[in-house]
Amino acid sequence: MLSRFRHIFVPVDISDKNLPVLDVAFELAVQNRSSVTLLHVIEAIRSNDDEFDTLDEPVQRLAETELETLTQRFVDAGVPVEWKTRQGERVPEIVRFASERNVDLVVLGTHRAGEECLEEETETLNQQISDGCRCPILLVK
Repeated sequence: MLSRFRHIFVPVDISDKNLPVLDVAFELAVQNRSSVTLLHVIEAIRSNDDEFDTLDEPVQRLAETELETLTQRFVDAGVPVEWKTRQGERVPEIVRFASERNVDLVVLGTHRAGEECLEEETETLNQQISDGCRCPILLVK
């Protein structure tokens, strides 16, 4: 039987709160023999003329180094995995990437009760991503 989730997409930031999300994505990938793509969107800063300013190379390199580290578990287990970075606004870039790559499942992190974070911002971002994507979304606390 073919797996329903052949390509799992995990948008990540560079923080420890990704670990539970990556655990779930890893388990699903192993069970379903899926490929996994991690994406980190580097929030661009708009200049006065409404164009995105280019970010320094060190920011890009830091993101790439972290993504390589996050994918190592998948590589070690023989799970097909890749990582990408994009510059822009998080929600549009995530939705666009999911559409372009025809992913079957997006795995997102959400806040935990009592966790210090911008709870409303996380919920709003997740709702916008859910509204924009055509595939199922899995929220992981």
